[in-house]
Amino acid sequence: MPFRLRVDGLGASRGEDPIFREVCLVLDAGGALLVTGRNGTGKSTFLRTLAGLHPADSGTILLEGGVDPRSPVRESLHYLGHRNAMKRDLTVAENLVFWSRFSGQGDDPVKDADPALHADTALEAVGLGGLGHLPFGYLSAGQQRRAALARLLIAYRPVWLMDEPTAALDTASERMVEALIAGHRATGGIVIAATHQALDIPGAQMLTMTGFAVPV
Repeated sequence: MPFRLRVDGLGASRGEDPIFREVCLVLDAGGALLVTGRNGTGKSTFLRTLAGLHPADSGTILLEGGVDPRSPVRESLHYLGHRNAMKRDLTVAENLVFWSRFSGQGDDPVKDADPALHADTALEAVGLGGLGHLPFGYLSAGQQRRAALARLLIAYRPVWLMDEPTAALDTASERMVEALIAGHRATGGIVIAATHQALDIPGAQMLTMTGFAVPV
């Protein structure tokens, strides 16, 4: 059964101030959502709420199809935040092996979970082939972002939540991100991306966050 992400009446606050209310959406397999809006209007909070990293005030988040309905949605998604979530002193490959195991894969993601990719292959896919032996801290800002994107490839999860995925990337790397998203959608994956940059994601739904005025 294909995946479907359903969000009904979702709301969240920052402290006592509401950030968004009554967000409803349905994304079928292969679907995508672009989240836009000015700084401070709740784009990151929205993604973090979907990921289970920020408490929701109201509403439900359900992933239907192919998963145990008793499992939290967070166990079926990858979250790429502003920070790359990689240890600077570990090599790039060691970081990816950690995330592979954290995501429930074995030592050999290719063998244990199709269509997940082995770390070396994932690095090739993001243009970092041959750099897996380097400490993550040695990489440039753009290379670090691409290494973080490789986390999405070493263990398959149907939903990708991406917060400013093209931050610190050049134009060629932005096109690479679009290709990764297209490939994930082609296998039935779902993508939600918050961005200030123009991303070419054909057929994506749009959600513009406006925030709430703070009373004075």
